[in-house]
Amino acid sequence: MRVRLIAFLCLILGLVASPAAAARLQSGEVHVWEVQEITFEAARDYPNPYKDVDLWIELQGPGFSKKVWGYWDGGRTYKVRFVASAPGEWRWKAASNKADAGLAGGNGVLKAVAWTAEEIAANPNRRGFVRASGNGHALNYADGSPYFLVGDTWLAASTWRLPFKGVQPAADYVPAEGISFEEAVTWRKRQGFNSVSFIAAFPNWAADAHGATYANKDGVYLRNAWEKFGHWAPSAKISTADGALTTGKDMHDEAGNRPFEVFANREGLANFDRLNPAYFRSLDKKMRYLSEEGFVPFFEPIRRDNAPSWKRYFDFNESYARFIQYLIARYGAYNMVFSGIHLDWIPKDFSLTADEFNAALTYHHKKYGPMPFGQPFTTLIDRSTYKVFGHGQQAPWLSMHTVGNNPRNHAIYASIEELFRLSPAMPAANLEPYYTGWNHSINRPGGETPAENSPRDNYFARAMMYGSVLSGGLAGHVHGTAAYDLTSTGEPAGWRPHIWTALNYQSGGQMRHLKSFILSEGARYQQLQLASGDIAPRSIPNALDDGLDGWSFLMRTPDKGFALAYFENKALRPQLKGFAPGVRYQWNWFDPRSGRWHAPLSVRSDAAGVLAAPPFPEGAAQANGDIAAKILIR
Repeated sequence: MRVRLIAFLCLILGLVASPAAAARLQSGEVHVWEVQEITFEAARDYPNPYKDVDLWIELQGPGFSKKVWGYWDGGRTYKVRFVASAPGEWRWKAASNKADAGLAGGNGVLKAVAWTAEEIAANPNRRGFVRASGNGHALNYADGSPYFLVGDTWLAASTWRLPFKGVQPAADYVPAEGISFEEAVTWRKRQGFNSVSFIAAFPNWAADAHGATYANKDGVYLRNAWEKFGHWAPSAKISTADGALTTGKDMHDEAGNRPFEVFANREGLANFDRLNPAYFRSLDKKMRYLSEEGFVPFFEPIRRDNAPSWKRYFDFNESYARFIQYLIARYGAYNMVFSGIHLDWIPKDFSLTADEFNAALTYHHKKYGPMPFGQPFTTLIDRSTYKVFGHGQQAPWLSMHTVGNNPRNHAIYASIEELFRLSPAMPAANLEPYYTGWNHSINRPGGETPAENSPRDNYFARAMMYGSVLSGGLAGHVHGTAAYDLTSTGEPAGWRPHIWTALNYQSGGQMRHLKSFILSEGARYQQLQLASGDIAPRSIPNALDDGLDGWSFLMRTPDKGFALAYFENKALRPQLKGFAPGVRYQWNWFDPRSGRWHAPLSVRSDAAGVLAAPPFPEGAAQANGDIAAKILIR
């Protein structure tokens, strides 16, 4: 009875808090795809409720019958979050691995109703959670409408570094010192973004007497952290090529909470079997805000450098699977793409092996199952998820492929094309392309280090936007800058900029044009197939394999009626094979800097289906800067 009463009160409070919905919803009704929460109070205390207590509901509704796991929220409080994925009657019944009257046996019923068209237009997350498109190559909302991921990289956004302030951002806000989480989201939303990538927790990271990267007395590396600029550590050692004698960035929440308890005498080691719910209550606010603003976050548990100590001192497969499931239980009722590990690099000392992570993620998959409401499950990766983990039953948890981090130039595109050709097909995206403003050895196309936010710097970012998508990354694209680590208010910029500086880089504002270009014919882009091999010449003579100049890209639908092309700086005016023979096409140049379409041109294919591209907009046979094109039968 206590469980049913709490659930009912939560429902009523939710209705009271939303005046617009209250006029429309009737007693016992909720909207589809909106988070519902059931609160349970255990009848007794447990020595380690995070580790020892399992709670779940059996949830049934139209076309749905699954176990949805709950989570511990501190003290005797436990919660289950879920969504109704279709209109109609929904029923749930609670169960637990403990014979506890407060946790097991409760039940409830509710009626889900659809959103209106106006409400859906106000927040696309009301279309339902993202999943693979029908052909597997792209992403759709649950209602079948296309979702093209336009993401930014804010890896430490879960922490105090981008604080949640509970304020309404000004409509004309421009990023500056003192920026809040809400202001950053509002800024990127105005620029057309619909996703941000970030890591939930950095358990072993702190600003302390240890270096950013350090090993304990056992020789086990506890972290390979980003530097806290201006804060030096007495025992620090340079252990990576880009390291320094600073301490690590501190990664607590706005109130100083850390995600796990920290052992008192273990050199900063987190107790991975003792979670701190207060930290995640802070993160709740950010996840809710993203959902309300129509964002679909790319959400990750930890960075790989926390794993060696986790593996050495704990039952890693069981303990890591428990943490992943905690995050899914707490946040899996939000629209997201879930990443099982931030695996940007697989160094010997600062990571586990790919096989070890695959084993842990497979263990989780077998014990808990896939995402409860169908969201994609992948990882951020170095090179490609296929090269690292394989495909299908080699990694049964994997439902979306990615590339990223290295290489950040032409050499990555073959890996994206490889993903596109896999069977069965999965959505794919480049998560870590060229980062604007970042002076780093892996971020130098052709050996160049352009000036921060210069035309050349922004060009490199833009070239990888279009090159990645038109190599088969039809799920979308994630933008990045040198401020991925979120150096924040009260800290010196160091050798990476403050987050507000990077948010003003021009490349971020140009991401909206990528989406406009790709979706210029609606969902038709999802039918595009690889066709860059039909470009002659594909590249300029002596184009650098590790550069970003002189290449051309093409994807085309099987009916040959629609194609998208992109020409890098210095690309040559080509001929394009494989089009319908003797047919008139409309050629539309598109400026990726401004998003402006040029006046359409008419071109005709010859009897062999070859199109001669018109001169570039400035009238030359070689591109002076990058340019894109849409080609349609007319």
